[in-house]
Amino acid sequence: MAIQIINPVVLEKISELAKVTGLTKTAVVEKAIEDLVRNHRIDVQTTQRKKMLALLAQFDRVDKNRSLENTDIAWDENGLPK
Repeated sequence: MAIQIINPVVLEKISELAKVTGLTKTAVVEKAIEDLVRNHRIDVQTTQRKKMLALLAQFDRVDKNRSLENTDIAWDENGLPK
């Protein structure tokens, strides 16, 4: 599948990057896309990790000696909230 880039500013940036890196224009575009995808994945993983760590921190603050029978939460037969 071919791609056509019409924007002259983008074309100039691709050409300039190809010159300074010694890569072909195609390789420059491929590397830029790979870098963007990798950074996006890292951002998503970091966000998910932060959320999980926050949830675990909440669990750590739960009083382990407190009875769950007197809470407003309904529990199922597996001890999980309904």
